[in-house]
Amino acid sequence: MVKIRLKRTGSHKRPCYKIVVADARSPRDGKFIEQVGFYHPLVKENNFKIDMEKVKKWIFFGAKPTDTVSSLIRKVEKIGS
Repeated sequence: MVKIRLKRTGSHKRPCYKIVVADARSPRDGKFIEQVGFYHPLVKENNFKIDMEKVKKWIFFGAKPTDTVSSLIRKVEKIGS
């Protein structure tokens, strides 16, 4: 199964995340198939960006977004409409 999830980057106590498409069996910070966005929780404005065309393509192919990524996708759709 393929998932759309967060991959942690950044330093100690300063997390940054890449939003990636990865096999569900691979480790959280392991290899991934494609990067579709980023999320910086410590930044106040413009703290995430998602390429919705890529996300929709992967969801069409059967990828399942995690709960956190799903909430970020809903925010993007709310802003866009």
